[in-house]
Amino acid sequence: MGFLPLWPIEPNTLAVFGILLLAGALGGYLAHRWPWLPSITGFMLVGLVIGPSGLNLLTAEVLSEARVVVDIALGLILYRLGLSLDLGVIARAPYLLVTAVLESAATFLAVYLTLSFFGFAALPAALIAAISISSSPAVLLHVAHEVNASGPVTDSAQSLVALNNVIAFLAFSALLPSFHSAADAPWQMIVLQPLYRLAGSILLATVAGHLLHYLARKTKNASQYHLALVAGAIMFTLGAAETLNLSTLFTPLVLGIVVKNLEHQDLVSDLDFGEALELFFIVLFVFAGANMHLRELLHYGWIALSLVAARSAAKWLGAFIGGVAFRRPLRQAASTGLLLMPMAGLAIGLVQTSERLFPAAAAPVTALVLAAVAIFEFLGPPLVGWALRVVGEAGADVESVASPAAALAEARLAPKETGSPPS
Repeated sequence: MGFLPLWPIEPNTLAVFGILLLAGALGGYLAHRWPWLPSITGFMLVGLVIGPSGLNLLTAEVLSEARVVVDIALGLILYRLGLSLDLGVIARAPYLLVTAVLESAATFLAVYLTLSFFGFAALPAALIAAISISSSPAVLLHVAHEVNASGPVTDSAQSLVALNNVIAFLAFSALLPSFHSAADAPWQMIVLQPLYRLAGSILLATVAGHLLHYLARKTKNASQYHLALVAGAIMFTLGAAETLNLSTLFTPLVLGIVVKNLEHQDLVSDLDFGEALELFFIVLFVFAGANMHLRELLHYGWIALSLVAARSAAKWLGAFIGGVAFRRPLRQAASTGLLLMPMAGLAIGLVQTSERLFPAAAAPVTALVLAAVAIFEFLGPPLVGWALRVVGEAGADVESVASPAAALAEARLAPKETGSPPS
């Protein structure tokens, strides 16, 4: 009876997308019932339950085949993050660039020395340290939206996260020749492959950004089509990057940066994705929870905890010193570092890139980074929500942001909303 489906039945990509959304809705509901539980943590807990480390309703093979859904989610989020990086603002506010370089260098050094202490070889330790520079835009954007946060610290943190991810990708690319050399690759692979991925990703994003800007200007009187233009540009860029063997992580980030810095009058750079982006946030975090490996987390437990502690201390201390050096208020300087601590999407993507490029050497890198990501994804959302409240930007409006004292007073009086669903 050839008309019957094959057994056992495995869900296709559309079915997995639906399962992730349904599970995410359940996780969000549980977070809403328990105000102390951030919704992101609820999404990830449900993902863990239905994933390979739990009930195995979604197997590792099924999750791998549905990776395209997560690539789209990450593309949207990284594009949105790129829009927060205004190069003109960076030039006028050296605090951002200096702080990003300071805390990124401190993070690399702290993680590298920690792993060296545990006996890791130099190259894997350096690769993990480079990946650890990255910060999670999804956690910051989602929690900031969830608690209705706005203000100078929120804006600065978004720019710093974008800079962190650019620096992480550059550091990762700089290490590729050493890995190719250790694998006895030909000189063309050692020299040209990293340059091709980096330069090609920037070129593709620049061309796509100029095209999007041109189309947005030509259709500025028909703004109802701008969302379709942006979504189409992101999907085209992701598809072209995959076809051309470029980075599907770095390209959408650069696309957002290009669009933001081309527009003198906001056309699509201030576009509100609305609830559509929320769906992809949910999918991303449930998928991340389903992909957590408890076996690796237990095996590398102490090393992963040490990595988390070293990275957290370096991020916080670097951001604090940068803030104090540029005479930022102490409360703002202390809170900014906490907003940089979550690590997820780009880290996972860089791990997968290293697996594809160096399958023989990537096993310890994958295991340890995923173990650290699992810890950061549970600790990160509460830390971000708490930091936004401490600095007085959770639930802030324009007037309260303009007056720090008023913002702090409002934050003290406002009811807790960490577990509430996004408005």
